[in-house]
Amino acid sequence: MPKDVKALCAFSEKVGYKPKLLEEAISTNAKQAKHIVDLTREELGNLKGKKIAILGLSFKPNTDDIREAPSLKVINHLIKEGAEVCALDPFAVSNAKKIFGSKVNWSASLTQCLNGADCCILITEWEEFKNLKPKDLRLMRKPLLIDARRIYDREKFPNTIEFRAIGLSQKE
Repeated sequence: MPKDVKALCAFSEKVGYKPKLLEEAISTNAKQAKHIVDLTREELGNLKGKKIAILGLSFKPNTDDIREAPSLKVINHLIKEGAEVCALDPFAVSNAKKIFGSKVNWSASLTQCLNGADCCILITEWEEFKNLKPKDLRLMRKPLLIDARRIYDREKFPNTIEFRAIGLSQKE
């Protein structure tokens, strides 16, 4: 949890310890949202006008807590690049609406979120998103899945679906 790591880092410094490993973890976490958007751009090129489906807004599953949620940073980067963002989350939409308002299209279903999208980015590993099937992704203009939580097994998706995941050094 980013806020827990930051608190531990601050406490360590108070007692005279320089927590280099914790500082590096904070730095790496801060870069992840941009990395997700970079992966998207590598596949799609210019993101202006591209519809990007975001699955998961909350910091973790089974909560509406969006404090420190990576989705907020990813969505901000995408909006700055001119992408059309469509988002779905079982609990956190009302909290996210307070931040983004009409800058994001809010979906009521997986089908609505994926329909016509150029890319799907999984950010929060909700149970209902773990069951994503290749047929769901075929609703997209370009079946491209970016798995920011590494919950999917590439073997379950046919070669007609582009698949990228955080931590993989290359396309699978």
